[in-house]
Amino acid sequence: MTDVSPGATLRGAVDLSSLRNRPTAPAAGAAAPPADGGPPAPSGRVASLVMDATDATFGQVLELSRTVPIVVDLWAEWCGPCKQLSPALERVVRELDGRIVLAKVDVDANPQLAQAFRAQSIPMVVGIVAGQPVPLFTGAVPEQQVREVFAQFLQLAAQNGVTGTVSADGGDVDDDASSEPELPPLHAEAADAIEAGDFARAVSAYERALAENPRDADARAALGQVRLLQRVQGLDLVAARDAAAAAPRDIRAQFTVADLDVAGGHVDDAFTRLLDLFAVLPDDERADVRERLVELFGVVGDTDPRVIRARGRLASLLF
Repeated sequence: MTDVSPGATLRGAVDLSSLRNRPTAPAAGAAAPPADGGPPAPSGRVASLVMDATDATFGQVLELSRTVPIVVDLWAEWCGPCKQLSPALERVVRELDGRIVLAKVDVDANPQLAQAFRAQSIPMVVGIVAGQPVPLFTGAVPEQQVREVFAQFLQLAAQNGVTGTVSADGGDVDDDASSEPELPPLHAEAADAIEAGDFARAVSAYERALAENPRDADARAALGQVRLLQRVQGLDLVAARDAAAAAPRDIRAQFTVADLDVAGGHVDDAFTRLLDLFAVLPDDERADVRERLVELFGVVGDTDPRVIRARGRLASLLF
């Protein structure tokens, strides 16, 4: 379930001290603190207002947060809601023209950061002001709600003396827009539909793309992700878990919780739930569970270690 809760005051929700104290070179183009230890300059330059952050480079992000508020986007390639939220975060950050910098963290590639932020579900968005974390929200939220939360975050940053701005080298050209090839028409239609929250239209577009080209792997993977988004839209996680607990062999109830778990980043929990269900069902009731597992494998990615483990257990149950 989406939780939108910008902090009213700075509070140490996570411990970033080990990252803060790691020796790092100053961020390229960032305003460096003066030699006397006073506050950094109120403005500076960065390579881009949207940057990738890693376990090794996050100390630079913390240093930059003394000058300008930082928003951290914790995401993963397999996370469908992340792909809905991340573009909105980038648009809003660029609209703010240097008043906020966005640091994107792939939780699969950066386990130390995922642990430091206690990222039990993603997408997860956290602010950083002067090296201190500020919980913002979890889950995919509408773009207008992102703007409202960021406005409150800027007010909080100002209250704590962080009011600087940065400018991006080269005017912060959207690298993705300039380097990625133009999408095929049906893929573009689906992308527009996802941005508008019209998942039914996106599903239709990807289905038509597959009808035209059954070997379109990108359309197949995206279709699974959008179907997942469509299924979990508006669901109440607590009610879904209660229903599943009350009826452990109700396939639809278990499917609902598994979908919510995958959307929220609890991939192993989702696979374990469906595999446990598959193990106790009679042979003539297993087909739907196997089909849902295969679809979710595609959403997460066939090379993901969690998928490989789950496929191995599924094979053992089948044979």
